[in-house]
Amino acid sequence: MTTPTRTAVDRRAGATRAPGTALRRGALYATLVALALVFLTPLVWMVITSLKTYTGAQQIPPTWLPDPVSGYGYEQIVNNSANPVLRWFLNSMLAATLHALLVLVTAAMAAYALARMRFRGRGVSFALIVGTLFIPPTSLIIPNFLIVDTLDWIDTLTVVIVPGAASAFGVFFLRQFFLSLPRELEEAAVLDGANQWQIFVRVVLPLSKPALATLAVLSFLTNWNDFLWPIFVLFSPEMLTLPPGLGLLQGAYVTDYPVIMAGAVLASVPVLILFVFAQRHIIQGVSRSGLKG
Repeated sequence: MTTPTRTAVDRRAGATRAPGTALRRGALYATLVALALVFLTPLVWMVITSLKTYTGAQQIPPTWLPDPVSGYGYEQIVNNSANPVLRWFLNSMLAATLHALLVLVTAAMAAYALARMRFRGRGVSFALIVGTLFIPPTSLIIPNFLIVDTLDWIDTLTVVIVPGAASAFGVFFLRQFFLSLPRELEEAAVLDGANQWQIFVRVVLPLSKPALATLAVLSFLTNWNDFLWPIFVLFSPEMLTLPPGLGLLQGAYVTDYPVIMAGAVLASVPVLILFVFAQRHIIQGVSRSGLKG
């Protein structure tokens, strides 16, 4: 009597598991496609509406395809001197970029000190920093307004760049990542004569590119989408950022959907580009920082 080989046994087991595996995989793909449609449909509808005429966007029932295709909404954005949408776009780009850079600088240094340096009160300091995450941001609007008013930052881009640069979440996020780095690399740098600053700049930061990229993206998006704070501190039309500025496109009696949707498309483009180029770093940074699930 011959004994079946290992390969034959594996083939039989694979054939037995194949129907169930294929069914589960098909269900998974169907779920992913359904979720993709749920998230992509509003985006597609926004782009389609931005390409309609004013009357085409008012049709009932609404139509999916614009007939005719029109650049009316984008023309209104470019040529509207009362609502300088392109100026708001540039203001948002500058504010969000500088804000993200400031968050990286402050959070990286604070997180490294809390993760690697030994000093009295380190645990208490970290607990207090994390505790600020539980304070509702709206409760800080008036105190922050009084501070920036004293500094004479009202109605300048500085007021939407600097106040949120001390990010408690950024400190927590990077600290978790720094703790996952092997200490042997830093010890080897010490043996080579490196000081604490050189270790931080030449060893820790280059190894932390995924976490830094993730935090930069999150900080950029937070500032880019901020609506409430700019309303309180920006008053001149030319100093507005996109979120509060787009609100001005909504008329008191008439809603010009193509113009509003064209502005929304303009606001979405940098976010989509940023996500496409940074998604790999975001996945790596989150998985290495202990923030799974």
